[in-house]
Amino acid sequence: MPEKSGAEILIDILVEQGVDTVFGYPGGAVLPIYDALFQQKKIKHVLVRHEAGAAHAAEGYARATGKPGVVLVTSGPGATNAVTGIADAFMDSIPLIVLTGQVATNLIGSDAFQEADTVGITRHCSKHNYLVKDPAELATIVREAFSIATKGRPGPVVIDIPKNVQVATASTDVKRPARTRFTYAGEADYAEINRAVELIANAKAPILYTGGGIINSGPAASEALRELAELTGAPVTSTLMGLGAYPASGDAWLGMLGMHGTYEANMAMNQCDVMVCLGARFDDRVTGRLDAFSPDSVKIHVDIDRSSMNKTVRVDLPIVADVGTAMRQMIDVWKGRKYKKQSLEDWWARIAGWRAVDCLSYPGSTQEIMPQYAIERLFEATKDKSPIISTEVGQHQMWAAQHFHFDAPNKWLTSGGLGTMGYGLPAAIGAQLGNPNALVIDIAGEASIQMNIQEMATATQYRLPVKVFILNNEWMGMVRQWQELTYESRYSESYSDSLPDFVALAEAYGWKGIRCDDPAKLDDAIAEMLAYDGPVMFDCRVHKTSNCFPMIPSGAAHTDMILNADQVSGTMDDEAKALV
Repeated sequence: MPEKSGAEILIDILVEQGVDTVFGYPGGAVLPIYDALFQQKKIKHVLVRHEAGAAHAAEGYARATGKPGVVLVTSGPGATNAVTGIADAFMDSIPLIVLTGQVATNLIGSDAFQEADTVGITRHCSKHNYLVKDPAELATIVREAFSIATKGRPGPVVIDIPKNVQVATASTDVKRPARTRFTYAGEADYAEINRAVELIANAKAPILYTGGGIINSGPAASEALRELAELTGAPVTSTLMGLGAYPASGDAWLGMLGMHGTYEANMAMNQCDVMVCLGARFDDRVTGRLDAFSPDSVKIHVDIDRSSMNKTVRVDLPIVADVGTAMRQMIDVWKGRKYKKQSLEDWWARIAGWRAVDCLSYPGSTQEIMPQYAIERLFEATKDKSPIISTEVGQHQMWAAQHFHFDAPNKWLTSGGLGTMGYGLPAAIGAQLGNPNALVIDIAGEASIQMNIQEMATATQYRLPVKVFILNNEWMGMVRQWQELTYESRYSESYSDSLPDFVALAEAYGWKGIRCDDPAKLDDAIAEMLAYDGPVMFDCRVHKTSNCFPMIPSGAAHTDMILNADQVSGTMDDEAKALV
């Protein structure tokens, strides 16, 4: 059989794995791979402007398409620049294959030009990583990497490839035996499923607490969740990463849970008697004070990751399984036993009382655009277009989660676990490349958008009609909010001085720029943005000092929610003020 270079073998295996798009930036240690890319037509390479942008774009592509994202960067600074995106994908369970160049094997450890210990650096922020030393091993490693990245709890896998391995040749007939490094959960134990169904069927105040694992499990898992909620009559809440798994327009929907979740979701979690956690990991932003988290409930936890069981919250019934498969098993048992849908009238009456608080209300204004109003108007203008929404990180992210409503999975792209500013624009670019005909909007803040603003050039180069909707309040809003509430309004370095003219900047990059500061003109300006067939940067000037409520102070219980500014300024008791 003929021999091929390591670079050529790599491209062949990427094609074999169904890769159609690679996000990358060339450099000396990956030039053989770029030369192999140049000589083929099956994979589209997207040239980003920074390696962090490559990783986040690959995340957006993966989250919006359900396929693994692929990153290609050079050694040294190329690899280290990608680390934030790798860590972000690891925290949020996003499948990535990250291909990094490395200096030649004989130079490793000599402090050679652009050398970095990529395997060591990424060991704790990747699902697995490799240093390839022989081109004959490359095909097996890449195949295995795709399996690891996509099976079980998804995550990033790093493959570090020295330059001489890319150049050296190996027989294309070499077949290494497949290695099994991981075992993956699938179906749940039926005894555990039966016990879970019994607990739900006998509950007086159940709740389904859902997470991003449902979305990662695939569209069938979201369908199973909807059927399970209908069968059981239980209310549904979600983590930030799980939005869209259950439709926000659904009758059972309580809204998001946690620090900036709704009053009804948090109170229902606190007061439930059976809590069913489906594909979530009890993040600290969800649980608040652990000893006060859902204190009187029987806790069921379904997750594909065994290490998540009892890691932060002790549960009564841990079920290690693919969450979509486990929910389908629950449905089968429920129907097989002919359980009836519970009325749960008393439980829903209590929930109605919490809903009546109207926790997402906010002060209106005819003079200034309130940030919540801006999100509401954007939602109303786009809800029939099935948009894909990405965000940066901060107040705008939480307002989007509260006031933009998702009825389908894979439409909400945000940095949850790591909270990475600069995520939204490259993620939108990746999502647009994976869904060329979709409306893709990055809801941004004026501070966060500047973290990876250079990726505007990527959108221009590839003629991507992404929209960036900036809630511009001239502050690092979430930092300012915490400084107001926790540090007696000592606003240390949180004002965004020397902001660019975003309209002029948009035009400089070949985008359309729009600015609006009048609530009466907002709808028309949004319509103008949506009508334009290219990329748009919308500078929405909003009220400068709005805070994001409701809010649970860090380390407080769900029952200690701050619902509005009045509770901060005077009506809280001393104990609650101490929590803030």
